[in-house]
Formats: sequence, structure tokens, C-alpha cells
Amino acid sequence: MDVDSNNYENTLVSQEENYHETSDEGTAKMTGKNGRPKPILVIGGGIAGIQASLDIADAGLEVYLVERSSSVGGRMAQLDKTFPTLDCSSCILTPKMADITRKPNLHLFICSEVVNVEGQAGDFRVTVRKQPRYVDVDVCTGCGLCTEVCPVEYSSDFNVGLEIHKAIYRRFPQAIPAAFVIEKHESPCKNACPAQIPVQGYVALIAQGKFTEALNLIRNAGIPFAGTLGRVCYHPCEDVCKRGEWDEAVSICALKRFSYDAGRNGDEITPAPIKHEERIAIVGAGPSGLTAAHQLLHMGYQVTVFDELPVAGGMLATGIPEYRLPRDVLAQEIEDVRALGAEFKLNTPIGKENGLQLEDLCKEYQAVYLAIGAHGSSRLRVPGEELPGVMQAVPFLRKLNMGEDVRIGKKVAVVGGGNSAIDAARCAIRMGSDVKLVYRRSRAEMPAASFEVAAAEEEGVELNFLMTPVRVIEKGGKAVAIECVRMELGEPDESGRRRPVPVEGSEFIMEVDTVIAAIGQNVLSEGLDVETKWGNIVVDEVSLETSVPGVFAGGDAVIGPASVVEAIGAGKQAAESIHRYLRKMDLHTGRKPTWKKPAAIDVNDSKGIKRAPRQHMAELSVKERILGFNEVELGFTEEQAMAEAKRCLDCAICSECMQCVSACQAQAIRHDDQPEDIQMQVSSIIVASGYDVFDPIRKPEFGYGRYPEVITTMEFERLVSASGPTAGRIVLNGRTPRKIVFIQCVGSRDLSLDLPNCSRVCCMAVAKQAHLAHDRIENAEVTVFYMDVRAFGKGFEEFYDRVREEGTIYRRGNPSEIRRKGDGVVVVAEDTLLGELVEVEADLVVLAVGMLPRQDANGLALTLGITQDADGYFLENHPKLNTVSSSQPGIFLAGCSQGPKDIPDTVAHAKAAASAAMILSVRKGASNAQN
Repeated sequence: MDVDSNNYENTLVSQEENYHETSDEGTAKMTGKNGRPKPILVIGGGIAGIQASLDIADAGLEVYLVERSSSVGGRMAQLDKTFPTLDCSSCILTPKMADITRKPNLHLFICSEVVNVEGQAGDFRVTVRKQPRYVDVDVCTGCGLCTEVCPVEYSSDFNVGLEIHKAIYRRFPQAIPAAFVIEKHESPCKNACPAQIPVQGYVALIAQGKFTEALNLIRNAGIPFAGTLGRVCYHPCEDVCKRGEWDEAVSICALKRFSYDAGRNGDEITPAPIKHEERIAIVGAGPSGLTAAHQLLHMGYQVTVFDELPVAGGMLATGIPEYRLPRDVLAQEIEDVRALGAEFKLNTPIGKENGLQLEDLCKEYQAVYLAIGAHGSSRLRVPGEELPGVMQAVPFLRKLNMGEDVRIGKKVAVVGGGNSAIDAARCAIRMGSDVKLVYRRSRAEMPAASFEVAAAEEEGVELNFLMTPVRVIEKGGKAVAIECVRMELGEPDESGRRRPVPVEGSEFIMEVDTVIAAIGQNVLSEGLDVETKWGNIVVDEVSLETSVPGVFAGGDAVIGPASVVEAIGAGKQAAESIHRYLRKMDLHTGRKPTWKKPAAIDVNDSKGIKRAPRQHMAELSVKERILGFNEVELGFTEEQAMAEAKRCLDCAICSECMQCVSACQAQAIRHDDQPEDIQMQVSSIIVASGYDVFDPIRKPEFGYGRYPEVITTMEFERLVSASGPTAGRIVLNGRTPRKIVFIQCVGSRDLSLDLPNCSRVCCMAVAKQAHLAHDRIENAEVTVFYMDVRAFGKGFEEFYDRVREEGTIYRRGNPSEIRRKGDGVVVVAEDTLLGELVEVEADLVVLAVGMLPRQDANGLALTLGITQDADGYFLENHPKLNTVSSSQPGIFLAGCSQGPKDIPDTVAHAKAAASAAMILSVRKGASNAQN
């Protein structure tokens, strides 16, 4: 079990006489024996949780402190001074945080939260889920080299959005643990990619001008075809790109292409070292087979690739025209796989009569991957399709791409609506023909990529929808026309598209001399001696293993004709399965996708998104295109690529660019860390989960988020803090404000928002900040709008008087709105003492936002089985006589989880909760010993 700040395993060993540990698949179970009290669990690492934990540890009892963020300290760590004594908050808190690391019986669980509780007082069985930090705290030296190379900037939660930090960061300088942490979430683009390419990573690197690093990142993710995919991928990532919700999606595919075009530095690929004696046969030299080969070679296996064609590349080489995929790009990427150590045996069919059989491969090789693609063509099934002049798209494109003599007539009809149909039509245009595309559904139902359809139309292909051929008409022994019938759309079929229905009596003749059928492809799986269904090879959906042990299959051979990126994804999946199979590992464990659907991923607007046009790469003119097969799209310039990459919203925050891995001399980065569930047994639980603050966006009349001059008290606290973004100077938007207005009770004592509670601390927090404003700004004019001032604590009234004597003007009033006026704003309010409407100009308005129960309080209450009061705070056993006990015996409350409190009251409450928990723990331990 991995514990952040203490070597917990050593602690357990040293205390073996009192405790024992048993492990099951990475979890730990901790129990007390010999009558010794079981540990006490504290939930929350703010000042309440810290104080309770230290008291318990000092009493000699075992305590587990669980904190969901990357450091202890809570909200007190964000404060500059404490009222009324104006002591440095950090000076008080930091020694207590440091003490946590010095207590051998205090065990800290960072980035963790309680997800399940069972049992009863004295014997709770708790499950704590520890989220990955992605940095090993026992190895990290805190040097910060990782932050220097991280390309992603993100709004700082600790500094309340007033500054940015990198995706890898330390929460604040005095953070405990001191190790860095990586903020990582799921991104829609990667989740939508069938090959799980780290999209945000290479985009972030391109934005920094690190083009070679971007290309290497793609390759290291198991993708040998960056240049190819960047030209032919139908980019499902762009369909879900969250940038499209603001203006237009990031041009992800074009950036992938750019990474190859600009990032390839001419370095020779060296053979991958052989680590394993097993040899692997791959049948099919297309994108799926070559991706599997690339991966397996890097894993240290010996790989031989078989293909019945005279060239490697599969459909990449024979099915995609050169105007989309230049042959030199494809040839170079195939050569890179060969240079890694792949052996190619071309012109070598498998499963054909008088040739090598699958059985032969299984005898010579320890594993086989069938990546045979879908090279068969579906027939039109109409009279006359055997006539000269009628051909199918797949063999037509193959002959054309392989340089064979292909002759077509002047009038060409291409039948179909998929990408092969569009490719065939655009090729025929380049061969000088007049081309009509005939499709039985509407344009909206076309499976071809919309941008390819638009390009075909632009080049002169005539699109004819809602019609289908019913026969080919012959004259002089060859095709001269097709008879078509018009269609109308009926009910949806099994594909979800509306079924085309012939319109009776709508037949007509279309004169043509060549018909190219592109109505479907199929898998030629005969002779392979594996289970098939409708020609497709049947496999286990996770492992891709066929009915023959040790034989795997993927790509078009399994799912039918699909996309290049899906084939590449299958190749990666197959390589992992083959590795597991040969190493005698389970083929299924941990492989079922668990990531969110792209639509379920929310993006935090941390950058203040501004509209920025999507970059469009230069293209050959239509006149130039149709004269030959030169590549149409010409790629981005460096300036375009970097500008486009900077449009990325960094949805996942960490882009997984791996630059931190290269920079970390201590090798502390662990990007493959996974969540871990830790089981523990405890005698009692203290809930010190703290509070949230009111979001003033809910009070739109105050202009928060609209006017930069309007901030919250917590933002002001970070401005005046010496460790804050301005090193303690009150500067906002490059200016030092002179006229400052504080508005109290924002989000508390507000019946319009159903928030009747008083937060108790706001009055004195504002008084403290008003004092700091006078102290830091010469001739500051400070006004406070208040309902009434509640200065009920020791020394509070005296401090309030001191602030007024310093010149702070207190106006009893109800602010109604904040409006723009010149370079500043004006606060409009009713002065309830004067009975008149007043307007107070301000350079800065500070909203004293109230305390609220934590957003996840409901979930925690359900987990713990405790109740909440009407406001959402955890309900105490008795509001006067027992404020530390919850409604559940053995579960105690500390600090602001029970209700709003200032720091002294929070500490006192925490100490009381610790005492109650220890009493229960000791009593239960003694009772167990007697029994």
C-alpha cells in the first residue's frame, strides 16, 4: 500500500505486535488486536482535521487522515492574516502541517476520499479510494524542473483564478506533501479516438513549437502512421471537440499531419532490441497489421509480415488515391516499421490453394494476427453487370494506385455513397471523364465524409440522390446506359437511416459508357480455418482472440470495412493481447474501456475563451487538382499550426505530452498510476470536511465574472498574501485601486436565494481586509456596505472600532446592483439609515461571500449514514450539549462541516471531537480486551 507522507508499511512492520496487515490485489486491511484501540479516521485535511489528527496522535493512538486534495491545509492555507490579532495564517498553520509528517502513528492519505462505510461504533469497515497523483511522493525532490517544460497552463484553484499554474504543480509553496502533483482528467478527443492517440499532448507541443517532440509522442503512443493518418483520418475527435461549442473545433487531424511534415528530422530508425524468443506472424500489411508489428517490435518480439499483394500498405497503398495520400509519405512510414526489424514476405497469400496455410504459421510462429482487411467488393445484383465497362471500385482503385493501365469511358457513373465511391469519382474526374455519382439515399445519409463529398462536387462530380440502377443496358456488347429508378425515404432500417423505397413508374435512362460500383466491401476470409460470421472473423471483443488459440484478428477483417484509425486501434489492441498471451498473462484484466463518453465531459473555462478562427490549410486550385494526382491539401505553415494548436482548451488539463518524464531527473513521474481502493478498520470517524464558498455568479446584479473590478473576499485574501500572485501588493488588472467597496452578506442571510444563515466570520473578515487595504494603499478610500455588524468574539468589537478609526466608512445599506462607470464601477445601494438611494464609485468591489456546506455533503452523508440540517450542514446530536456527535454513534463532527465557524472556534471544536473519538476508541479497545 502506498501512503503519501509516511512509510506506512515500515510503520506496520515496526508495530507488528499490535497490528497486522493482509493484502488482496493491492488493498490493505488494518485492524487492532490485543485490546489496543483501533485507529481513528479523520476526513478532511483543513485546520479542523489537522488539529484533531495531531491531538489523537499525541495521545498515542493511531490515526488515518484522509484529504481529497493534493495537500493538507484547507482554506486556512489561503488566508494571509487572521483576525483580530493579525497573526500570519501561514505562520500558525505551517508548523502544524509539518507536524503531520513527524508523527509515526499519523498516516496521511492524500488525493483520497471515503467511498464506503460499514459496521458500527468501535468497528467501522471503511473503503478509501486514493486517486492517482501521477508523481511518486517518495521520489519527487520538489525541484520544479517538470513545470518548466510543461506546455499546459491552467487556472490556479489555490489562488482563486488570479494566476495560472502548469498541469504539474505544487498546490502552494508550503504544501504537505511537498511533492508535485499532475492535474489530469479525461478529454473528449482522446476518448473519441479509436486508437486512443494522446491528441491534447501533440497539440500542446505544437503550440510550443516542439514539432519533433509532437511526432515522437504519437509514435510512442503506438502509432506508426502520423503522416498517413493526418491525411486520411475521418477525425471523430473533431466531432466531439469542445472548442466547437464556442466557435469551431480544433483542426486536430491537420495538426497530426503537421507533426509528421515538420517534426520528421531525418534520423534513421534503429532496429528494436530483441527481448523475447517468440516469433509472431502477421497476415496483412495494412494499417492494422503494421501497427501491431510496430508495437510488438518495440516490445521485443520478432515479427514477420505476410501479404498477398506485391506492395505493403494494404488499402492505404491500393485503395486511397495519391491526391489524398502521397506514396512517398506512406512508403517512408512503412519503411520505418521495416527498419524497426519487421520482416516482410509479400506476394505470399495465406489460406489459398497450394500456398501457406494458417496451420503452417501456427507451427512456425508462437502467435498469429490476422489483419487481412476487406478487399472484396459487393455486387450490384442487377442485370447486365457482367458487361464490359462495368467494374467495381476496389479493383479499379487498386489497379490505378499500382500503376496498371486502367481505361474508362467519357461518361462515368459511380454507384454508391461511401468514401470508396467518392474516391473513385474523383479519380475518374482526373482521368478526364464526366462523372455522375448515383446514390439511393439523400445527401444527409451518405456515409462518406462530408468534406470529401464537398470536394468531389467542387471538382465537377455531379451528385444524384434518391435513385438507384436497376439494370445495365447493352449495345454492341458493352454497357451504354443504366436504367435507374427514383427512390423515396421510408422508415429507418437497422442502420438507423431511412430505408429507400422505389417510386413506382419513375424509371429513366442515364447514358454512360462506364459504371463503377462502390456499394460495399467484404472480407475474403475463406480458407483461414477460423470461425466466421457473414464472412467476418469472429473474435473475443476484448482480446481479439479467434476460435483458434494463439490466433488473433482485428480491423476490417472483424468489423467489416471501416476507417484507418479504427484499424490502427485494433492493431494496438491485438499487440497487447499477443504480448499477454505469450507472457501467460490474463487477456482481459483491466482492458474493458471505462472512460466517459465525450458528451459527458464538462470543460472548465479556465482560459477565458476568446473567439479565434480555425486555420485552413492551402489547397491546390480546382483547375490544378483535376489535371493530375498531386496532393490537394498542402498542409499548415508553422505559424498556422502554432496558432491552431493554441486554440485547444486543454480539456484534460494534463496533455500527457510526457515532457515532464524527460525533465524529471529523479524519475518520479508515474503517468500510468491507477486509482486504488484501501480497506481499513477503525473505531471511530471524525468528519472535518470543511465548507464551500458562495458563487457570486448567482447574484448577477453584482457583475461578478463580468466586471474585472469585482472580486470575492477570498480573491482579495490571495492578493494581499505575500505568497500570492502579486506578492502581497493590491494590484488588479495592472492598477492599484484607491476606492474600494466591500459588500457584506453576499450569499448569506439572503432569503431570495433560500440562504437564511449567517456565516458568522464575514463581518470580521471584511474588517481585517479593510485594515489591510488602508495599510497597503496610501490614501485608500474604503467603504463597507453592511446589514449589521456581528463582532461577537474576543477582541472583535475592539478590532471593529480600530478599523473605523482608520477611516473605513461603514454604510448600512442594501446594494442593488453594480454598473460600469468610466474606468471603474459604481455601487448602487439604498442607505437604510438615510433612507435614500446612493451611488458609490469604486476601483475595486469586494464581495464578502458566505460559507456554504460542501457540494458533496449529500453524498458523504449517505456514505456515512449521518443526517443533515435544513441548510445542508451535518446535523449534531444536540445543538447545545453535544455539537461534536453526529446522528450516527461513533461518527463525530469537527469544524465547519457542522456549521460556520471562525478559526479559534474551529480548532476548539476539532479538539473536542478528537477527545470524544478517543474516549470511544479506548473504551471499545478495553471492552474487546476483556472479551
